[in-house]
Amino acid sequence: MRGLNGMVVAVTGSAGGIGEAVCARLIDEGATVYALDRSTSPLGESTIVDITDPEAMGQVVADIVDREGGVDGLVAAAGVVEDDIAAEEMTLDQWDRTLGVNLRGLFITNQAFGRRMLGQGAGTIVNISSMSGNHVVNVPQKQCAYNASKAAVTALTKSLASEWADRGVRVNAVSPGYVATPLLARKAHQFQQWLDATPQHRMAEPSEIAAAVAFLLSNESGYFCGSELVADGGYSLR
Repeated sequence: MRGLNGMVVAVTGSAGGIGEAVCARLIDEGATVYALDRSTSPLGESTIVDITDPEAMGQVVADIVDREGGVDGLVAAAGVVEDDIAAEEMTLDQWDRTLGVNLRGLFITNQAFGRRMLGQGAGTIVNISSMSGNHVVNVPQKQCAYNASKAAVTALTKSLASEWADRGVRVNAVSPGYVATPLLARKAHQFQQWLDATPQHRMAEPSEIAAAVAFLLSNESGYFCGSELVADGGYSLR
């Protein structure tokens, strides 16, 4: 894909699922990948970091720039989901944990890398949102904090795109539906209901989401600005 070869890209949530697939795709396309996660990532230059810590994220950006001279792309793929907790029973700690990673952490990451990209006059950011953000309310699971956080991710993506586009930084989002990742493995008892509600009657492979991310990072998507690519097998059509 034109534009990825030689790029320096950081990927959060890189230790598994979508993040790991993104790392693999970008490395295959010739990018230098910095894999950021709370645990060691199997691909790329692995760095253990808490994305909710602004000082730590700032240091990560500085370290990458010291080694590479700059940074071309960011994929913010780190995320958590609460385990089927009814809204009336959810504690504020549970709410804060989900919003802390999915929204606060993503903002801190976008801000830290965005500052560098604005300073160099170029860069591309892809945030991983979800069809759950603005398009559907998932059933039968209860996940109000996750849904709210992903709606905010989509809105934040559009806001940052509006602020940064005329200074050379593009910000877009990919919003997957159900993806066959370890994050969903514990909900196997709900799989059939999800598949029945999806016109394609299957989940996405992580590599399919990685392909959408690679497109938005590349110069082939140069006129995409504040866009949201929904990849849900048709789930949100029903």
